[in-house]
Amino acid sequence: MGHALTVLDGGTGRELKRIGAPFRQPEWSALALLEGPQFVAQVHASYLAAGADVITTNSYALVPFHIGAARFALRGLELAELAGRLAREAANRCDRLVRVAGSLPPICGSYRADWFDAEFARPILATLVAGLTPFIDHWQAETLSTIAEARLVREVLGHTTSPLWLSFTLTDTPSVPGTAVLRSGESVSAAVRAAVDLQASAVLFNCSQPEVMSDAVRVSLTTLQALGKDAAIEIGVYANAFMPQRADAEANSDLTTIRADLTPEGYLRWVREWIELGARIVGGCCGIGPEHIATICHSVRA
Repeated sequence: MGHALTVLDGGTGRELKRIGAPFRQPEWSALALLEGPQFVAQVHASYLAAGADVITTNSYALVPFHIGAARFALRGLELAELAGRLAREAANRCDRLVRVAGSLPPICGSYRADWFDAEFARPILATLVAGLTPFIDHWQAETLSTIAEARLVREVLGHTTSPLWLSFTLTDTPSVPGTAVLRSGESVSAAVRAAVDLQASAVLFNCSQPEVMSDAVRVSLTTLQALGKDAAIEIGVYANAFMPQRADAEANSDLTTIRADLTPEGYLRWVREWIELGARIVGGCCGIGPEHIATICHSVRA
């Protein structure tokens, strides 16, 4: 597609836990915003030192599921603003151009397309958008299990001038080539077509096994080429390092075991494959840390 490669950051929650930040269920990564925001700034700085072009706001767990409905009603906007400010300040301190991605999570539950409720999610999503808007360069709606979640994001964002990146999560069972599906069972091709309709500027796949990502990249590029949009919409991947997840699993419901084979060098082998297939945005999700991102940056920029 002729575009330069963009390297994202990696996972936030596990990195916060690794460096000793306040971290427990149910708050998960949001607890650091409440009790130790300096740790969030430290994570951003680590990914910038690793060479990331984009850092992501620590807003994924800023939902009632994690911080409680009463706390979200009282402090949701304030905490979203704090997450945005910490990322923006970290980017501004960097001696090179760095973009800030405004993380918009699946409001009703990660991996659970069957729990999606647009009426419940809409005001929560609107609060996150309001808090993050002053600080971000693009929106990154991530770990979307169903196309309906993507449509709601676009509805809430309206005609914002900030680009929209839509990132879908896939079933973790390797499929017959050309049949990659979202956790809802919807096809990757349908998701890409919806992303075009929703005027997304990038389509990504995240928080799934590396093994299922390559097929999604192939299907996405084929779909975009058929629509004549392959020069306008970039494809990206940031996989997790989890063991394969059950169909009824929920992301961040517990501290899932990390695969031993996905060392920085082991993960890099997958990243190279995605790039060779045509992905122009790469990074990491849960369990992929600054050392992985540094290895990617050293490899792709050598």
